[in-house]
Amino acid sequence: MEERLEKIESKLSLAEDLLDELNKTIYHQQREIERLQREILTLREQLRASLPEERRNLLDEIPPHY
Repeated sequence: MEERLEKIESKLSLAEDLLDELNKTIYHQQREIERLQREILTLREQLRASLPEERRNLLDEIPPHY
């Protein structure tokens, strides 16, 4: 009985360690996702700023009538 409890405690300890590592990994991945999202937003803003502003003519928007 004592040996079984020691095995269970050992497995529980290992499971807790693995859970802690998983939580750290998820935390770091979330921070990386947020950084990449900010970078994408910055790139979109830079792209919009670099494109010439187009003036639209509503006549260009009207589809042809058949």
